[in-house]
Amino acid sequence: MKLKAYLERHLLIYRLVVLVGNMICRLVPARIRVQRRYKKKFGSSLDLESPQTYNEKLQWMKLYWEDSRASVCADKYAVRKLVADTIGDKYLNTLFGVYDSPDQIDFDALPDSFVIKLTHGSGMNIVCKDKSRLDVVYARRLLAVWQAMDYACLKTELVYRNVPRRIICEKFIDTGGEELRDYRFFCFNGEPKFIAVDLSITDKSKTRRNIYDLEWNQMPVRITYPNENEVSIPRPSKLEEMVELSRRLSAGFPHVRIDFYCEDTVLFGEMTFFHQSGLGIMLPKEFNLQVGSYLELPA
Repeated sequence: MKLKAYLERHLLIYRLVVLVGNMICRLVPARIRVQRRYKKKFGSSLDLESPQTYNEKLQWMKLYWEDSRASVCADKYAVRKLVADTIGDKYLNTLFGVYDSPDQIDFDALPDSFVIKLTHGSGMNIVCKDKSRLDVVYARRLLAVWQAMDYACLKTELVYRNVPRRIICEKFIDTGGEELRDYRFFCFNGEPKFIAVDLSITDKSKTRRNIYDLEWNQMPVRITYPNENEVSIPRPSKLEEMVELSRRLSAGFPHVRIDFYCEDTVLFGEMTFFHQSGLGIMLPKEFNLQVGSYLELPA
């Protein structure tokens, strides 16, 4: 009963946050929302007239850059066709279903483990490792709350504005008890510049992140999460393949992050145009400027 009460309270709070957030983003101009969020995060004013750092330039991009191709790439369902056409469908994770509403999901027909994702934003995922332990009623209600979220407006990320609010279910990537590594390639004008490797990605309180150059030398920098210093992260056997795939997928965009998983084979994860919505803490500060120099703002 305590767990049920907690889940009910969690859903109520989440629903209110989404409702209020949707209202605010319609009443407050996008530029003001972006400036306020930036100042709240970093304690300094946002320079939109002459942005220099990576985070500043991402805020500019959020407000003034829009590309119909980017909307396809940001759509977690539509991007699958683009990936298949660009690098081949062998890099796609198994898709169990695509749904217009939570009520369409037949949980009985799904395997014992899977991952459910909303297609119109980031971070709205249900990772199910054991279906017998899943509260299906709660899952449907949570998905409905997420589906009601105007993610494009709340995050001021225009690439999501025309993305249909669908739900997809994909295969759970089983690593046999090992931590799943998320390889994130930061690409600028079609060229990957560095790689962020995330560990414990399903539990943000435990996430660690190392930054590497393309030769797999660890860089003495951080982006938001602490470095993994306890164990050495081995160079992935298919590093060169992932670098080349990143080049092909990022071609034609001023900046995009291409994510892969690499266990026995390489699997595409997602394409993200605004890493952490441009609010990631980058240390040292010089690294923020260095990465900012890679991003050439469109005219």
